[in-house]
Amino acid sequence: MAKTPPLRLLAQDVDDLEVISAALQDAVAKVGDINFEAKARRLTIAFNRYRWEAGGGQRVRSAIQLGGVMQVKARKIRRDRPGAVIEILAMTFQPGEAPGGEVTLSFAGGGDLCATVECIEAVLADVSEPWPTARTPTHDL
Repeated sequence: MAKTPPLRLLAQDVDDLEVISAALQDAVAKVGDINFEAKARRLTIAFNRYRWEAGGGQRVRSAIQLGGVMQVKARKIRRDRPGAVIEILAMTFQPGEAPGGEVTLSFAGGGDLCATVECIEAVLADVSEPWPTARTPTHDL
């Protein structure tokens, strides 16, 4: 079986963001892994990402970074519980004043994180070697 290379993805439009969203589906993070640097206008989140592209059975440490972030709002995410685990379902973009808008990360359990951005500028990168996992994410339809 060929080794699947680590992901390094850049999003500069909605189509690109959809690719990153698909790669992030079922990734898990701790609330404490969310870092908004207001002065740098940067939002970074570290995840343990399920490697769907490798045929499953693996996770890898990954990080997503959004640039040009003017504001971040959270709903149903308790910042006072940094050890709480969150699972991402999707990342979407709602246009605002062009080229800006809102990037929303939706989490299992109904929480979301909404970043108001100047434009779509997102990077997803795997930052570790993958490790095996016996658990495959499932979804009730």
